[in-house]
Amino acid sequence: MVTTRATAEESPDQSDQSDQPDQSGRSAVRTLLRLWPYVRPARVRLFTAAAVAVVASCLTLVIPLVLKWMVDGPVADRDPAGVWLGALYLLLLGFAEALLFGLRRWLVARPLAGVEASMRADLYRHLQRLPVAFHDRWASGQLLSRGTTDLMLLRMFLAFPLTFLLVNSVTILVGVIIMLLQDWTLGLVILIPAVPVMVTCVVFEKRYASVARRAQDQVGDLTTVVEESVLGIRIIKGFGRHRSQARAFRELSRTLRGTELHKARLLATIWGVIVTLPELAIGAALVLGTVQVADGGLSAGTLVAFLSTALALRWPVDSIGFLLAMSQEAATATERYFEVMDAVPEEPAPAAPATVGSRSAGRNGWAQPAAPGTGSKGLRGDGLRFHNVQFRYPDAPQDSPPVLHDIDLHIRPGESMALVGATGSGKTTLTALVPRLHEVTSGRITLDGDDITAMSRKQLRSLVAVAFEEPTLFSASVADNVLMGTGDGAGEPELERALAVAQADFAHALPHGTETQVGEQGLSLSGGQRQRLALARAVVGRPRFLVLDDPLSALDVHTEAAVEAALREVLAETTALIVAHRPSTVLLADRVALLSEGRIAAVGTHHELLRGNAEYAHLMAGTEEADR
Repeated sequence: MVTTRATAEESPDQSDQSDQPDQSGRSAVRTLLRLWPYVRPARVRLFTAAAVAVVASCLTLVIPLVLKWMVDGPVADRDPAGVWLGALYLLLLGFAEALLFGLRRWLVARPLAGVEASMRADLYRHLQRLPVAFHDRWASGQLLSRGTTDLMLLRMFLAFPLTFLLVNSVTILVGVIIMLLQDWTLGLVILIPAVPVMVTCVVFEKRYASVARRAQDQVGDLTTVVEESVLGIRIIKGFGRHRSQARAFRELSRTLRGTELHKARLLATIWGVIVTLPELAIGAALVLGTVQVADGGLSAGTLVAFLSTALALRWPVDSIGFLLAMSQEAATATERYFEVMDAVPEEPAPAAPATVGSRSAGRNGWAQPAAPGTGSKGLRGDGLRFHNVQFRYPDAPQDSPPVLHDIDLHIRPGESMALVGATGSGKTTLTALVPRLHEVTSGRITLDGDDITAMSRKQLRSLVAVAFEEPTLFSASVADNVLMGTGDGAGEPELERALAVAQADFAHALPHGTETQVGEQGLSLSGGQRQRLALARAVVGRPRFLVLDDPLSALDVHTEAAVEAALREVLAETTALIVAHRPSTVLLADRVALLSEGRIAAVGTHHELLRGNAEYAHLMAGTEEADR
């Protein structure tokens, strides 16, 4: 996977993907509405929770009315029984409020955990369906942060800020109406800060959105560095690069720290405005109200109720900045999530009237073609063909030359063909086209006469097995890693046969045999051991078509010879394309194709090309010299 890394000198936008959307015209509300399909199944509980929270919050505004009754009634009349009755009312109101807020939390906890799990499952499933070109462009840390940090932010937003944006808005509206009804002059004094507070919120929202996006992208960059450092720990230690890696980590951490401090300054600014202006208004209302009470124009109970209502609205007003900040972070997290979900996945193939999979199944469950021709080793069909294939990477400039062009190649059924060429000639790219890890730019590839684009990828990849030059193993047992190359019905006999072909009997000597966990990416094994397990995975399902990308490069001479001897039996039963660098690997094949600068320069047997093609002879002479 190709990763990107930002330095402290880079602008934050440069550290993320090139297709990052423009923040200037973004609507947070429109962005957050994209969550509705996930929230919809839980809508009843969420709406109920919001309604419960509104009722609970409005109960807070009843308390000042009770205080007004107590001050103007029992307190003024010196009635202790009335005071105790008022205290009982206040206690019941407080208990009911606490109970309702507890009910709200219970209502949202389970469904929101389900929403987060559903979004994470969809993201993982979608990542598996995206083409290899997508994963080549995106840093792994950016994808990890979208599946962890961003989804955690969304769950927190749906649990608290989303509800309380509604609850606090209703509370403020009801509270203002109550205050205006009690005394409209004092109510107007309280409303004076409304305009500057709203203007501050609008400015804050725009600035905070940009900084929040930058911070979340930088978290993805930091995650990438940590992941690379963990996976590449042997390289870091082997070359003594721990100080430079630590320095790179510190630079990214310092950049993220600066961005977070910028967020904190913005939040402090809006909080200062939102807290200070209403407090000044409350102070002015207190002075004015006290004067009115002294003049006899206002009752003491009314002033107490008014000020209590104003103080009850302090939290809903003070929380505006915090809720807006979390809303912007949630909108950014939603945006980042759907940047991945909006990427176009590999499309399923259209239905075709006749494909390899629709023919009668033969040995091992693979379809046998009905074509009358017979291959060189008894297999029927047309084999593997490249028809005028051209390929250019999707993100390459349109005017750049293709990596592969005018590829016409026919591998007959049952035949093994070695693909030879200098470094950078396009060998690995060509092999990646057969299982459709990349899509051809033009031309077509056929298996037994059927265009591979007319097959579903599942069907295609059940016919074609691949062993890559860089063997990748998963954090699972040896058996699970090998049997990944076949169907669910495979068992011990298939595993033992594949291990024998790949000369991977070392697996039985591991602490728990083939049930031994190989560790992340198989780093607990040597390079040659990993390569042999990858080869076993490719041959375990007895594939009809086999693509091997330099499968023996990490093996010593003796092990290579043993693997080649066993591999010949497998190649006798399949149609194979083998990327080869050593003459010993080339000799496994029936014929050889020379790839030069993205073109097929020559096709023939090993001895024919040695005698008649100077470039091929030079390549083979170089590899023989290297082997010596």
